[in-house]
Amino acid sequence: MASLMEELITVISQENESYERLLGLSSRKTPIIISGDLKTLAEITDEEQHVVADIAKLEHRRQTAMKDIAIVLNKDVTTLKLTDLVRMLDKRPAEQKQLAAERDRLKTIADNVKRVNSQNQALLQSSLEMVQFEMNILQASKRAPETANYTKTAGTSGDVIGPEQGRFDAKQ
Repeated sequence: MASLMEELITVISQENESYERLLGLSSRKTPIIISGDLKTLAEITDEEQHVVADIAKLEHRRQTAMKDIAIVLNKDVTTLKLTDLVRMLDKRPAEQKQLAAERDRLKTIADNVKRVNSQNQALLQSSLEMVQFEMNILQASKRAPETANYTKTAGTSGDVIGPEQGRFDAKQ
């Protein structure tokens, strides 16, 4: 049981380090999103993907450790949480304190990553809306107004004033 607890604490500690790297990368993205530096944004996103892959591996190791501990304690794997495990370690105060500290650190870092990612998402959404607005302005500026010429049936002919779209007026 002691080696299982040590493995769990080690894995959570490694997860914390990976989440801190992810938080650093996400925080670096914020000013880059604001400045619109797409090349650097792509590079950071690639780095983030590697960190996320590491986190997924560590998460799998943590779940395996929790499953092994649940089997040893004869508890249901699906309902055993870190908080429950901390409460069960009353007779091992050193491990209890260490596990509680790592759990709290993981929760704090994960909350910070979530907050920064939400902020970045809002910035990206705002940038996307600005691009769509500018595209609409450009498309509207290329449209010429229609004439008010009427046809025999009292409808408008829909003729466009100015040059027709798609023509290139230049001498070769």
